[in-house]
Amino acid sequence: MNFYQILNLAIQEDIPDGDVTTDSLNITSKNGIAHLIAKQDLVLSGKDCFQMTMEKIAPQAELKWFFQDGDEILNKQTVATISGNLIPVLKAERIALNFLGRLSGIATFTREFVNEIKHTNCKILDTRKTLPGFRKLEKKAVADGGGTNHRMSLSDKILIKENHIYMAGSLEKSIECAIEKNTGFIEIEVKDLDEVKRACQFDIQRLMLDNMSNEDMAAAVKIIPDNIQSEASGNMTIDRVKAVAEVGVDFISIGALTHSPPNADYSLLFQWEN
Repeated sequence: MNFYQILNLAIQEDIPDGDVTTDSLNITSKNGIAHLIAKQDLVLSGKDCFQMTMEKIAPQAELKWFFQDGDEILNKQTVATISGNLIPVLKAERIALNFLGRLSGIATFTREFVNEIKHTNCKILDTRKTLPGFRKLEKKAVADGGGTNHRMSLSDKILIKENHIYMAGSLEKSIECAIEKNTGFIEIEVKDLDEVKRACQFDIQRLMLDNMSNEDMAAAVKIIPDNIQSEASGNMTIDRVKAVAEVGVDFISIGALTHSPPNADYSLLFQWEN
């Protein structure tokens, strides 16, 4: 699904039969300037979504941006201005801010995790725990926040998890089947040090250390050879991520980046001409 399809659904949802409040005033044109203001310290993401929303609903309005996606913005700073006829801008306001708040929230939340581990070589990964239809947008927001994208879909890479192992009959058999059918990237989820040792006997690219204690992950990193990457996963919080990165894993995947980020807070303040 591309953004225009998402935008059309959003317009149909929010303005199915016009804006009866604004339309009731019988004013079709009223010039002015609207100021997009950050109401907290945040990382900008979703600029293009905001822009395309305005272009769709208020095509005559002129936008001027002062920041780019990925930029850090301080509370009360002006992010952009919109000038011209503000009546259609008023109708587009909520849809445009919904996109901007959601995506900037993901970018801001991601940046918090990235900053916690910036003294290490570890990278923060996202997951597939995204809103249906929003995956590309949300993964871009993670990247804007300084994170790294994991696989986009089930079609991208092999990631053998617990249920796949049960289906195959054993850890070894699941890996053997994957190697036989695939010559690309293979990742295996392991839950203890015994599985780490067994998986390292194969020509794979990455091990996902699932829900392990920090102590077990530190021991696993010593076992895993240099040609196999390590990824920590499960119960990753802002309070824990620094300690996990410091055990020496290459990646930390965090579902919360996209499934439960706080929304970033913006206001669109209208300055009407007399």
